[in-house]
Amino acid sequence: MRVHRIPLADVDVVRRSGLRVTDVPRTLADLLRAGPRDDALVAVESALNYRTVGGVRRAPLTTPASLSLALDAPLRGAARARDWMALADRNSGSPAETVARLRMFDAGLRPESQVELRVPGGRRRYLDFLFRAEGLAVEIEGYAYHGTRESHRRDIARFNEILQCAEVRNLLRFTAMDVFRRPARIIEEIRAALALKRPGLQLG
Repeated sequence: MRVHRIPLADVDVVRRSGLRVTDVPRTLADLLRAGPRDDALVAVESALNYRTVGGVRRAPLTTPASLSLALDAPLRGAARARDWMALADRNSGSPAETVARLRMFDAGLRPESQVELRVPGGRRRYLDFLFRAEGLAVEIEGYAYHGTRESHRRDIARFNEILQCAEVRNLLRFTAMDVFRRPARIIEEIRAALALKRPGLQLG
């Protein structure tokens, strides 16, 4: 067990079930200060995003402004925490998407994330990642999403529609297991697909 002793202002403390705990902005700020980076950003993006719990859509737990204010305190790790906070994407759809984006960032890859497209017929579809110049879409697939035959059918129809969009000429799909256990393979396949659209690109 690692114990961190840092000062707490009364405004940073709330009571939950009779216990004194840090509020959401302060908790996230402490996670960003202490690391590890990926775990901290998964928590940050989850707190900044809308969530569906028990079929009910719930508002974010905090705001970027509140979190930035919590990071203003001159505590150890604050500068690094602000650098990490700059990597957050409040629209990230899942922990696997967050970690996949960070793996691409570390590899020097900079796709657009949560890209809105209009498919034939005018419906909106959203891509996890898009390398727009190369027309390469990257999707991260969770397990729960495909729990029924109907959800699987809808998923197939969705990808067929995406591939009809002018912005998309190639599509790579990876599982959450790929993200967490085989990230090097993901980066290798993305680079290979990008190289097909960039003659003379040197991979490294």
